[in-house]
Amino acid sequence: MSVRTSGTTTTADGRRSEGIVGGQPPAPAGEPAALGTGLGLDPDDLPDGLVVADETGRVICFNAAAARITDIAPEDAVGRPLEHALPLQDIEGRRWWRLTDPYGGLAIRRGQPERNLLLGGREVLVSARYVRSRPTGPVQRLVIALRGTEARRRTELSHAELIATVAHELRSPLTSVKGFTATLLQKWERFTDDQKRLMLETVDADANRVTRLIAELLDISRIDSGRLEVRRQRVDMSAAVRRHVQAQTTAGQRPDRFLIRMLEPLPDLWADPDKVDQVLGNLLENAVRHGEGTVTIEVGPVSDATSTEGTSVTVSDEGPGIPEESMSRVFTRFWRGSKRGGTGLGLYIVKGIVEAHGGTITVGRAPAGGAQFRFSLPVATPAFMI
Repeated sequence: MSVRTSGTTTTADGRRSEGIVGGQPPAPAGEPAALGTGLGLDPDDLPDGLVVADETGRVICFNAAAARITDIAPEDAVGRPLEHALPLQDIEGRRWWRLTDPYGGLAIRRGQPERNLLLGGREVLVSARYVRSRPTGPVQRLVIALRGTEARRRTELSHAELIATVAHELRSPLTSVKGFTATLLQKWERFTDDQKRLMLETVDADANRVTRLIAELLDISRIDSGRLEVRRQRVDMSAAVRRHVQAQTTAGQRPDRFLIRMLEPLPDLWADPDKVDQVLGNLLENAVRHGEGTVTIEVGPVSDATSTEGTSVTVSDEGPGIPEESMSRVFTRFWRGSKRGGTGLGLYIVKGIVEAHGGTITVGRAPAGGAQFRFSLPVATPAFMI
């Protein structure tokens, strides 16, 4: 008989060997136990909690991660019946091992999917694998994986924050749209043409705001799931930059506020033109809204000799810039450089788009003291050649 404490197997005659059984019979004396490929592995090297019970239901392995997650010392668990060493309960307070009966019941069961259980008042994510000597034979090993709920809680909090932000951002434009349309429908004849036009222009602007927010949510979903598609076409970065500057001046910005520098010749660039427009539009809008002074846009070939061939774009302003302590959070969700509105999702999406192209984006301090964003995109290959 062998007993496994945290990371070590102790045999009946007192010999000790390192490794992990992983549901296989213990290795011969003097040889490390194997894990699948034949490589010895200490259970304490595993990032998740590992608990193994033998055919009698007594714990023979309790690694360091399991001790950390459960706050149970390995020496207090090894050698004890599983039900007492790991007294799990479901959310209704029922004892989990009696409820599932891993050593009895249907012999075709292979394990238990991960679920949230309670252990002494704390939540633990638990999954189990039944190891049998033959498909319908008795359980020889019960291998249990334990994970803490901190990562899941962070994800749930992030989702909750996203929902709250979206609900807040949607409420204002939808209230405006509803109010103006209801007023126009009820009192159409009472308004002049100029008043009607003003109301309809407001409705149109708020509808565009809702559309942009929905597009941002779709982008976040695709980025988080790794499904953001890039449809590469030839992109003229110089023309794209000039087009966005023209859009800013048409919207009321002074033409002399923008300075464009082109370092030519530029390599041919194959990228998704719509997503490149999204990146440029977001960076320019941020520079105009949060920065001050002249906004400088510099376009040129990637100058780093260690990088692959590509095009880089740098957007700088002369405002107060971004505090050093906030630099590491600029591209995270909900980060806002100021209290001037916005969802705080734009730069997170920008980073996702650039990285989906195989590029990089950085933030720093501009020579004039403001914020400086620089992104680079590799030359890449046209979509029809992939």
